[in-house]
Amino acid sequence: MATTPSTPDTTVEYCSQCGRETSHVVSVEIRTESTKPENAEFSREPYRLTRCVDCGAETTMRMNNA
Repeated sequence: MATTPSTPDTTVEYCSQCGRETSHVVSVEIRTESTKPENAEFSREPYRLTRCVDCGAETTMRMNNA
């Protein structure tokens, strides 16, 4: 199976917009899910964010489904 090399700042993943594997910038963001101020500090969850380098399509996936 042929692989496309990735750079230290990107990873190669399938892009549904492009219909093929492309380089993506990947990051993790902590988001507050509660709208109530008193619960905000207890409702932070990690999200994986990806952006296709070719077309700019972005995806978000919640990483903790507890």
